[in-house]
Amino acid sequence: MAKNPLHYQLTEYDCGPTAMLDAISYLFQREEIPPEIIRNVMLYCLDCYNMEGAPGKSGTSHMAMMFLSNWLKQFSRVGQLPVVSSYISEHQVYLGADGRLDDILTRGGAAVVRLWLDEWHYVMLNGMKDGMVYMFDPYFRAVPYEGYPEVQVVLDHPCEYNRIVPVSMFNTTDLTLYAFGPVEEREAVLLGNNNTLLTAEKTIEYFI
Repeated sequence: MAKNPLHYQLTEYDCGPTAMLDAISYLFQREEIPPEIIRNVMLYCLDCYNMEGAPGKSGTSHMAMMFLSNWLKQFSRVGQLPVVSSYISEHQVYLGADGRLDDILTRGGAAVVRLWLDEWHYVMLNGMKDGMVYMFDPYFRAVPYEGYPEVQVVLDHPCEYNRIVPVSMFNTTDLTLYAFGPVEEREAVLLGNNNTLLTAEKTIEYFI
């Protein structure tokens, strides 16, 4: 069984499908992933038109992410892949005690979230430790962010993460680096591998 390095987006627009496929790649072994996942992620995403009417050049819509999350849920129910998927939005999208993002990340899952990176952008979160969030940003960058020394750009964990970011940066409603931004714009898809996701039955340490 093998894991692939996570992928970077190929254009300025495909962060949504790339982040979704990275989450699946992070959660499952390569041999477990059906090709239908790849086909449908690309089919449902990149559904927004820009002001000139060019398809895909405004990225992926909230509706597409919601639809894709529901499709993954049904895909799991028919036994194709043991994936857990749930779509959340607005006030549900925050990092903090009793939040759904904290819950999925603490239990070994991942989250594809919409946040700010000069414009709206999707990334994959997959861990939290000591006030820091581990994530894979599909927009390739090899140098630190000027003015944000607290953001670590990491290149030596290609199968897991390429950024380590303070929790405090995400929850602000301002349009600053990696912020969730205004509440009405927030959305996330929570994902997990049903065979490895920690539960009360599988571990007691999670509740201590």
